[in-house]
Amino acid sequence: MAKIELVNASITFKTHQRKRVSLKEYLLRGLFRQSVNPVMQVRALDNINLSARDGERIGVIGHNGAGKSTLLKLLAGIYPTTGGTREVEGRICSLFDITLGFEVEATGWDNILYRAYLQGETPRSIRSKMNSIAEFSELGAFLNIPVRNYSAGMMMRLAFSIATSIDPDVLLIDEVLAVGDLAFQAKAKARMRELMSTARLMVIVAHELDTIREMCTRVLWMRHGQVVMQGPPNEVVDAYIAAMSATCAPQTQAA
Repeated sequence: MAKIELVNASITFKTHQRKRVSLKEYLLRGLFRQSVNPVMQVRALDNINLSARDGERIGVIGHNGAGKSTLLKLLAGIYPTTGGTREVEGRICSLFDITLGFEVEATGWDNILYRAYLQGETPRSIRSKMNSIAEFSELGAFLNIPVRNYSAGMMMRLAFSIATSIDPDVLLIDEVLAVGDLAFQAKAKARMRELMSTARLMVIVAHELDTIREMCTRVLWMRHGQVVMQGPPNEVVDAYIAAMSATCAPQTQAA
């Protein structure tokens, strides 16, 4: 069984606000152990409520900076909540930041093991998948050398081959991945479609609204870290388009 349950889930990042200060202010603040750069709090997610079960395909839309990718990272367990609760049941496959965790001084073969362990594989379970991952990546003898010698495209090929080698219960996707040349991209898209069809529960972030309409059973529209609306795909996408059109419409001035 796959399950997602977010109850008033929030994430607040703390960052230092950089500003110019005089030498006098710097010395005075240092004397009293006060920070020269005050701490700012950024509310990345604000009281998100989401409940999803087996069979659902959740689309997430919104402008850049709306909190969509942060939401995926919360679901993946990369970011902890600073408020509310998060519960995700099932094996997760995250198709974003897929090169995270690579050891650049290690060989391609070694990195297959490292990444697979991060995805929850065991020495026994990954042993039977090593050759199929290598074959899908099409990297051949390059797997014997450190990945610091790889091009960006080769790194993405290897990362994608590893990330999609598991049978996920919960599939998290951030946009469409461009990996390798045209021939490999066709293979990657076919693998993606296979994962989407077999995953019990999927959450996808995309700007391609027609794709969201076609493949999702429910859509979340996010703005400034909050859920503005959620419901049937056509209803939410149409409302989003109408709001964006109204925002972008030229303002007419009265004579």
